[in-house]
Amino acid sequence: MSAPITLPPTPNGAADADRPAPPASVLTRPVGGAVSGGAAPGGAAGHGEGVDRRRAKRLVTPRRALAALAVLAVSALAAWALWGRPEGQTLRVDADRLTVAAVEDGPFQEYVAVTGTAQPLRTVLLDAVEGGQVVRRHVEEGDTVAAGQVLFTLRNDDLALEVMGSESQLEEQAAALRQNRLQMDQSALDLEQQLAQLDYDITRLERDEARVSGLVDRDAAPRKDLLAIQDELAYTRRRRALTARGAEQQEAQHRVQTRDMAASVGRLRENLALVRRSSTNLTVRAPVAGQVSGLQAEIGELKNRGDRLGQVDVLDASKVRALIDEHYLPRVAPGQRATATVGGAEYTLAVRAVYPEVTDGRFEAELVFAGPAPPDLRRGQSVRLRLELGDPERARLLERGGFYGDTGGQWVFVLSPDGREAVRRPVELGRQTPRHFEVLGGLERGDRVVVSSYAAFGDADRLVVE
Repeated sequence: MSAPITLPPTPNGAADADRPAPPASVLTRPVGGAVSGGAAPGGAAGHGEGVDRRRAKRLVTPRRALAALAVLAVSALAAWALWGRPEGQTLRVDADRLTVAAVEDGPFQEYVAVTGTAQPLRTVLLDAVEGGQVVRRHVEEGDTVAAGQVLFTLRNDDLALEVMGSESQLEEQAAALRQNRLQMDQSALDLEQQLAQLDYDITRLERDEARVSGLVDRDAAPRKDLLAIQDELAYTRRRRALTARGAEQQEAQHRVQTRDMAASVGRLRENLALVRRSSTNLTVRAPVAGQVSGLQAEIGELKNRGDRLGQVDVLDASKVRALIDEHYLPRVAPGQRATATVGGAEYTLAVRAVYPEVTDGRFEAELVFAGPAPPDLRRGQSVRLRLELGDPERARLLERGGFYGDTGGQWVFVLSPDGREAVRRPVELGRQTPRHFEVLGGLERGDRVVVSSYAAFGDADRLVVE
């Protein structure tokens, strides 16, 4: 290893004397010269121009200063993230800009806000019982009608011909029944005459028998005359018995025939009444009092049996059909309560039916009013509902506000007892309703919390209320 090089003094030696000597490895190259760690060219050591000299190194440079500042900034940010912001950031705010709510204990009732549509509780459909052509429409959409009021008049020529045919058949059968009864009466009269004649013959023969028997006893008449009379009397009596039996059988047969023909006539009368009633169905009347809606019949239009003509909405009661997010389907059941505000008054409803079919992420439920329905509620009107989910529970409550969107429910500003300042405090919030949060920790009953938006407060930790 070579010995260190000793440089000769410079012309301005006073200035150079104060400069520290650079290390041996740091050399400067003069213009046109070469760096050398040994003797100068030509064997002259440290004399003449072109001789290499050591330059002192600066410890503080602009690059090093910028790097140091960057390190300090990163360290400051890390310290802020690790130990928190410096305390004492205060902001003066106007009291009129703050919305304050007190923490309180009370019933916590989860509910979901839904929108329903008002409908009549009972709707009676109007269908064509008999087909025909609409010849007259007596009402218009939205008219209020009374029970039995005529709504439509239809015409059916085939039905009219059927009524005439039934009437003709009934007349023919009734005439046949009358003729049969006349014949039966005449036959019964003939039989009665025959029996009367036979009774007369028997009486006459009995008298002859007694008279001839006396003569025979006195030998005034031959016995053959008595025997002839007795034979004829026996024959007549037998004829009378047979005739009476035949009369009874004929009367029984006539009764059966009369009953059958009467039944046939009765059936024809019922058929005629049914056909006539069908013809009266061509005049469509309101089955109940209410409001006409959904008319589907125009004058001249042909309607088949069963076609829809319209409907009558009963106005004495209403219901609400609401679409609810499918997320709440397991928690909605018949009997659950809901409240609605209509016309400035609050009404209570109950779930009557739940339809579990999900369409477009929602299912449908039907609710009815627990008491009187709003008087001005109209079909199709929107109703805002607060549907309760489950039974109410005791909980610590904080009113909802704009602060939640700024803090995510992680912290709040709590007012001091004198209300002159509000200090930031971490909290834990749980379930929520459209009106309240459930407080799980960080707040006590009676604490007054700023619930309005914190967007204008920046990073303040304390608010001075003026």
